[in-house]
Amino acid sequence: MRKYFGTDGIRRIANSELTPELVYRVAKAGAYVLSKHTDHTPTIFIGRDTRISGTLIEAAMTAGFLSYGANVKSLGVIPTPGVAYLTKRYKADASVVISASHNTFEFNGIKYFSNKGMKIPDSLEEEIEEVMDSGKLEELTATNEKIGVAENREDLLEEYVYFFRKNFEEEIEKVNREDFVVAIDTANGATSVVADQVFTKLGIKHYIINNQPNGININDKCGSTHLEGLQKFVVDNKCSLGIAYDGDGDRCLAVNEKGEVVDGDCIMAVISNYLKEKGKLNKNTLVATVMSNLGLRKYAEKNELNFEATKVGDRYVLENMLNNGYNLGGEQSGHIILLDYNPTGDGILTSLMLVKILLEKNLSVSKVCSIINIYPQVLVNAKVSSEKKYDFDKDPEIKKEIEKLEEEFSGNGRILIRPSGTEPLVRVMIEGEDQGYIKAKAEALAKLIEQKLK
Repeated sequence: MRKYFGTDGIRRIANSELTPELVYRVAKAGAYVLSKHTDHTPTIFIGRDTRISGTLIEAAMTAGFLSYGANVKSLGVIPTPGVAYLTKRYKADASVVISASHNTFEFNGIKYFSNKGMKIPDSLEEEIEEVMDSGKLEELTATNEKIGVAENREDLLEEYVYFFRKNFEEEIEKVNREDFVVAIDTANGATSVVADQVFTKLGIKHYIINNQPNGININDKCGSTHLEGLQKFVVDNKCSLGIAYDGDGDRCLAVNEKGEVVDGDCIMAVISNYLKEKGKLNKNTLVATVMSNLGLRKYAEKNELNFEATKVGDRYVLENMLNNGYNLGGEQSGHIILLDYNPTGDGILTSLMLVKILLEKNLSVSKVCSIINIYPQVLVNAKVSSEKKYDFDKDPEIKKEIEKLEEEFSGNGRILIRPSGTEPLVRVMIEGEDQGYIKAKAEALAKLIEQKLK
């Protein structure tokens, strides 16, 4: 069990749990682990989102890297995928994103990326933790001329904008229409510095909302976790499409012209269908997690696509894609990985793919999404003892109830039970055709789990 890193880096309340002292140690240990096989002075990029604590965490991170002897290039406020892209583009030895993604402003976090622009694997995070707690940190101190140097490189944001122009400008120019209008919600987060520039340079007519970050309004009733405002805006302003990013810009969810939500599963269906038509879907395979909707599996089956399911977490999706040569994968939450472009989820990239498909096909969002039937899904949390949360599948009564439900659904429903990685909870997820029925069944099963594992 890892002590500091969770499923997506380290994420805690800034300056009380995620203290400057802890950050300094994470930086020193990380610089050592990620660059110990290099024969040159390592260079590490740092990017952050718009949280008030971002500069505090960055200062501590920078101090840790410089103290180890690494050089730092500070990218300022920039989406997570922008950091990943620039790390690979400029051959940095590693990079760090300071962000707590979709969480509220009081949280912050640290995500490490390798020199290939990919989130580092669990094994490297474990190694960093070992170094942090081994007493080795004092030895990893540079002196005299070996102390690192920091440099501000916020200008590199322009390279990230150019990445989108290079990949989409010509294609979108051919099919763009005056009556096609997009509403963009940047969640007062990292995409607020770049989304407007990208859509303006590509000539896509757009409105932009929640684009005035003040350090504490990131994800506050806006962005991909709070779509209500965008849904209303799309309908009120007769937009063709609504796009919502999360705080660090690696997720994208959408809203159709009727104001209805289009989740990551639906976006993956649309993109996979398009790539298959173009002969560009590697091995006719789509990779998603076990949390993806049953409707996505049924869509894949109907359209003769292979469907690969991984553990929850975009890093596991990417791992599967890299190991098997696939180029499309993602999560229901809107992390979509288009490996032909960037090795991490990229909200702006995903939204531009969607825009390109809609313009090329000259169809509405609701029409292109009609290829998939999303099943109603209910998620209920069972509060259990921390020590017992992994024992749900050992209790005969719980097992019997799960088997009984699976038999009832016989292919037209699905049950997924998984313990939370961070809280004393067992998550009960049920999908089926009847919302009321599956809600009742999920609540009853969660209650049984609570009774048995309290």
